[in-house]
Amino acid sequence: MRSAYDCDVLVIGGGIVGLSTAYAITQAAPGTRVTVLEKETGPARHQTGRNSGVIHSGIYYRPGSLKARFAVQGAAEMVKFCAEYDIAHAVTGKLIVATDKSELPRLHGLVQRGRENGIPVKELGPAQLTDYEPEVRGLAAIHVGTTGICDYVAVARRLGEASGAEIRYGAQVVRADRRPHLGVAVRTADGTVVRGRVLVNCSGLHCDETARLMGDDPGMRIVPFRGEYYTLARPELVRGLVYPVPDPAFPFLGVHLTRGIDGGVHVGPNAVPALAREGYGWGVVRPRELGGTLSWRGSWHIARRHWRYGAGELRRSVSKTAFTQAVRRLLPAVTPEDLVPAAAGVRAQAVLRDGTLVDDFLIKEGPRTVHVLNAPSPAATASLPIGREVARRALASLAAV
Repeated sequence: MRSAYDCDVLVIGGGIVGLSTAYAITQAAPGTRVTVLEKETGPARHQTGRNSGVIHSGIYYRPGSLKARFAVQGAAEMVKFCAEYDIAHAVTGKLIVATDKSELPRLHGLVQRGRENGIPVKELGPAQLTDYEPEVRGLAAIHVGTTGICDYVAVARRLGEASGAEIRYGAQVVRADRRPHLGVAVRTADGTVVRGRVLVNCSGLHCDETARLMGDDPGMRIVPFRGEYYTLARPELVRGLVYPVPDPAFPFLGVHLTRGIDGGVHVGPNAVPALAREGYGWGVVRPRELGGTLSWRGSWHIARRHWRYGAGELRRSVSKTAFTQAVRRLLPAVTPEDLVPAAAGVRAQAVLRDGTLVDDFLIKEGPRTVHVLNAPSPAATASLPIGREVARRALASLAAV
């Protein structure tokens, strides 16, 4: 029977979560045959490779949640992994800065949340803040020492190599079939059929579509939000990482300043609706995908509840002046001429039918399948523990068949 399958575990998606899952499976069960199918010509071409490269501390996330546990654990493991494989990284710490009195209670709440999550946090007044960042202004701040930066594309590539899995690039899955007493089979765009005993869905921006291909109702829909970035023409204005106090009503962290592993400073992102799953600019429109978003009841609930917030994000998208004003709340010296457009990213945000933005990692199982249905930031930071959790479920399913 073993020879009737191309692999034991078939992973769809070659981002950092899919490759971490492949790595975790072969680490936990040597000899398990794993195949990864990735539609792009290389790894980490979407969420993994289009973020600011931050190793998040886990301070923002609800104590006990998967995000909190996996981010705290994953941050330490990511630093260790990068050091072991000589991947560019640094533990820099970061500042979270309150610029308005209304933000002070939320800032103090983050101090408490950090302590509950086991994260060392240092509270700063305005004078201490400028010791860390001379050009940044605020009423108060906290310093989070465990935050860092790294090259996540290099991490993803190394995970794939170390896994020993067969990784097929340029392999877009277009059809799937599951028979609980036999296994799973998928057909790629070039007509190739790949058969496995268990399937793992790590297809990110397309994960809900993949779940439906398998005959499972994911109970959510990916609503893509584009994050637009600039590069700071005067990187000397910022020494490290500087964040605003986030709005707890949204899973977005707001426009922040990130000195990357290459020495440049990323500014952003905002969060605007994308007109395609991979809509990295306003000119990228895919009617079928846009229609899917607009036909999802949850999308309209979001629009009704949060239209004011959305209007502000749209304004910052179309107006560089408005974006500059948002940055000046933290960095008064910045000018529009300092902001140079950079590559955008798209966040794969799971939305429920009632308009709830899923705030935690979401992993569901079906017969012979494991679906990763919500893994936006801090999924790159948390990718090693996420991979182990998905691997555990996949191996349990494998043992049961």
